[in-house]
Amino acid sequence: MRRRSIGDRELALLHYVGQQGEISVGEVAAEFAESRGLARSTVLTMMERLRAKGYLKRRRSNGVFRYSTTPGEEDAVQGAVASFVEKTLQGSVSPFVAFMSRRGKVSDEELAALEALVEKLQSTRKGD
Repeated sequence: MRRRSIGDRELALLHYVGQQGEISVGEVAAEFAESRGLARSTVLTMMERLRAKGYLKRRRSNGVFRYSTTPGEEDAVQGAVASFVEKTLQGSVSPFVAFMSRRGKVSDEELAALEALVEKLQSTRKGD
């Protein structure tokens, strides 16, 4: 079953919850939402939407719902990237690569991951 797409704010929230492990709406509101000017009710709505879409799960612990990501968090990121490339970049990654080269802020780990990706793409093309 394919999951529904999510927006930028939902993706940021999903990523935050994924980094925290299990977390309550109150904790998200205090830590994540406050810095973004979001109300607790907005956080609750977003978390419940993510749960309905299958990206978050919850369990009751001591009378409080604790939320955590489901195994498909990476699918959400891939979907957001695919949507961005198709809609904003008209299917071309060249503008993104040009942006990254001008930005100049790439960690050693990110650079190694990019190099591995290019190597993988090159070996895939050779196999065609």
